[in-house]
Amino acid sequence: SELIRGFLLSGMPCPSSCPSGLLALMAPGLALMATFSLPSQAGDRRALPVEKPPGVKGRTLILLDVNTKNPVRIISENFLSLQLDPSIIHDGWLDFLSSRRLVTLARGLAPAFLRFAGKRTDFLQFHNVKNPAKSRGGPGPDYYLKNYEDDIVRSDIALDKQKGCKIAQHPDIMLELQREKAAQMHLVLLKEQFSNTYSNLTLTARSLDKLYNFADCSGLHLIFALNALRRNPNNSWNSSNALSLLKYSASKKYNISWELGNEPNNYRTLIGRSVNGSQLGKDYTQLRSLLQLIRTYSRAHLYGPNIGRPRKNVIAFLEGFMKVAGGTVDAVTWQHYYIDGRVAKVTDFLKTRLLDTLSDQIRKIQKVVNTYTPGKKIWLEGVGTTSAGGMNNLSDSYAAGFLWLNTLGLLASQGIDVVVRHSFLDHGHNHLVDQNFNPLPDYWLSLLYKRLIGPKVLAIHVAGLQRKPRPGRVIRDKLRIYAHCTSYHNHNYVRGSITLYIINLHRSRKKIKLAGTLRDKIVHQYLLQPYGKDGLHSKSVQLNGQPLAMVDDGTLPELKPRPLRAGRTLVIPPLTMSFYVVKNVNALACRYR
Repeated sequence: SELIRGFLLSGMPCPSSCPSGLLALMAPGLALMATFSLPSQAGDRRALPVEKPPGVKGRTLILLDVNTKNPVRIISENFLSLQLDPSIIHDGWLDFLSSRRLVTLARGLAPAFLRFAGKRTDFLQFHNVKNPAKSRGGPGPDYYLKNYEDDIVRSDIALDKQKGCKIAQHPDIMLELQREKAAQMHLVLLKEQFSNTYSNLTLTARSLDKLYNFADCSGLHLIFALNALRRNPNNSWNSSNALSLLKYSASKKYNISWELGNEPNNYRTLIGRSVNGSQLGKDYTQLRSLLQLIRTYSRAHLYGPNIGRPRKNVIAFLEGFMKVAGGTVDAVTWQHYYIDGRVAKVTDFLKTRLLDTLSDQIRKIQKVVNTYTPGKKIWLEGVGTTSAGGMNNLSDSYAAGFLWLNTLGLLASQGIDVVVRHSFLDHGHNHLVDQNFNPLPDYWLSLLYKRLIGPKVLAIHVAGLQRKPRPGRVIRDKLRIYAHCTSYHNHNYVRGSITLYIINLHRSRKKIKLAGTLRDKIVHQYLLQPYGKDGLHSKSVQLNGQPLAMVDDGTLPELKPRPLRAGRTLVIPPLTMSFYVVKNVNALACRYR
């Protein structure tokens, strides 16, 4: 059996009962859920009795190997990407995207897409004006001081004088006034969200310049979602405002990809009038024709339809869209939020059943896409831990990272090409960066992912022992292991290295012995744990025992690994997330790009 082979590879003596009484459990799938129990014939789950091998005292030992010959999936270099919600126009944060600190944080996650879209996409109007003093919207002087507005104008004028990447250093008092304004506007935005009634937004030419400058300076490729709710009397899409935006962007030679609308399956609840899938397909075909008339965008990428959770009516919507425009889009997109942020608890983020809800959605989307356009790439856009803007001290805490890291591992293992995180910075609590421009736990998790994980996904093989059988107890889902080739952009590791990332939802530590091709290799550990007395609620993290924080506005900290000696058993602390780079494996799958 594979387990006997694992014992031989690990140098451990195999118990005499191996040939008859010990079963090997292999998970050749890409995402491991390490399983220690199997269903009996009666249908219940019963742990397998095993003899205790020498050296295993009351703890679970997992034997782990990786198939290093061929990748089982290859995802986009931009797999982990970002989203900005149009609400940043309302609350004023768009004016601060030129902040050196924000640009530094965004650069850390490049290369990536930056999707500008959200609930307010379909209430966004483009207005081609440049004078910031005259074009500025907002709630008026009751919200903030007049000289704050003057400061914004002066900052814009200073930026205009810069060539190339435009970076601003905003005074502390200016940021403090903006935070006060945003806090008051946050209540307005929440009221709109809960009532599902949104006010119109104006995007000026200057605002678009600032948005593009942020993306370009950060090494991100901008994806702009156009308003799909501007409709003609016959319910076809009215493209006049979109054409004005396209022409302006083309005149500036902005390299942008495009979408049309956001969650179009919900339009009836927004405006009382629905747009079906086939009609949206026709609208996308119209948009493609429009892009082809503009030289700058004749070959621009187009993504959609960005539907919501694939329930029965949404699947019917997607089928109607794919029949008409399946060949028009470059990737098929949908979005997903795990739980309602208004009722979330910290224990929700530890539920394996919740972590697995995404698997069924992936299968449903893949089935439709492969029926109409086999091989078409699929993206998950607008993913977040919670809906309704998230919940303070939960969706922006260390605990939320379990969902986020599992989402990345699961999507990569299932061949989803890109996942777009909602949001990089916004008014809620699903963001990666808070309104003091400080990175939150999911930012550091994303940064580690970007630094260590390459686009090639590898299959893993695992076998496990459990000393004390507990009938009915299922342990497998609480330990999740994923494997990729190490990122080619990380020059600390030679090509051929492998990175494992592990989620331990158990309240006890777990031990993993590397076997086969991974045996006796030097390993670098990157263990991410909460920092401070708040535990899983913490908004700060430590890497290998050292708290993570920016060095200054222009410098991210060095992510230092903890070297482990060759052959050492990996000990995974309870309720943690960790990355392990297995050096010098010389994996055939990872030698070449």
